[in-house]
Amino acid sequence: MKLNDRYLLVTGGAGLVGSELVGRLLEDNKVVVVDDLSNGRLESVPDGAEFVRGDVSKPETLEEVVTEDLDAVFHCAAADKYVDSQDPRAQFDANVGMTQRLLDRMAAVGVRKIGFTSTSTVYGDAPRPTPEDYAPLEPISTYGAAKLAEESLLSVSAHSRGFTVWNFRFANVVGPRFGAGVVPDFVAKLTENQDTLTILGNGRQEKSYMHVRDCVEAMSHVVEHATAAPGPMHTYNLGTATTTSVDRIADIVCEEMGLEPHYEYTGGDRGWTGDVPKMRLSIEKLRALGWEPTTESDAAVRAVASALAGDVRA
Repeated sequence: MKLNDRYLLVTGGAGLVGSELVGRLLEDNKVVVVDDLSNGRLESVPDGAEFVRGDVSKPETLEEVVTEDLDAVFHCAAADKYVDSQDPRAQFDANVGMTQRLLDRMAAVGVRKIGFTSTSTVYGDAPRPTPEDYAPLEPISTYGAAKLAEESLLSVSAHSRGFTVWNFRFANVVGPRFGAGVVPDFVAKLTENQDTLTILGNGRQEKSYMHVRDCVEAMSHVVEHATAAPGPMHTYNLGTATTTSVDRIADIVCEEMGLEPHYEYTGGDRGWTGDVPKMRLSIEKLRALGWEPTTESDAAVRAVASALAGDVRA
């Protein structure tokens, strides 16, 4: 699908990836954003987008924003992102139920194109680099389990309801606006205490980090060029070919903030329950489609750390 002169809905469009995607789509399209601002910020929504504050899991919100004149939906909304909540059942039900209701509403009004922001955590502890056809998928977190369940619902819609689905499995996405994740966490900790930095786990966790600008460019490229792939369900890993460690991220953040704190570790090879300590996605399928990231992991981390450190100094 060519992304020009389209009417598009972005759920979760006030979040890190969603807001960046909205800015990219607004270049050639009309975009409406729906977000309840539980994970996002209103000031992140780019000028020019129509904004609706609402909960995508509510029928009245879906009736307002999912209308027959839409060309496609980009579903970026999620409850309790990145880490498992203290009520995993509620987290699972919220995310899976929201996606099912969205798909049902889309089918009811005849909108059958959707891009979905999934995650590398659906793979669990998998060999690296991990390709899209790796199996069995055994997530170790509720967040990953919910995303995998949502992918299954999208697959049903693709194969039984006439949908076209672009399913994006993200590596760690970093960006300068805000968001959860290790870089803003380190900046916040060092802003509060410049002498000691507490690092979850042992610091040797090593993952791929993708700059949010590369992420949304990759999403756009897949939507516009994945038509040759067999079937209506197009799954692509989005990440970088490189990885970086948590210790290296700490060093980069400290360098950008001009600090030399003492590192303390909580211990163990996982930062938290459900953390995948080693992750690198295969991006050969994405490369075969004619797209590669412009910024590797260390450079992406440094760009974000520099921007956030600048905000702190300002």
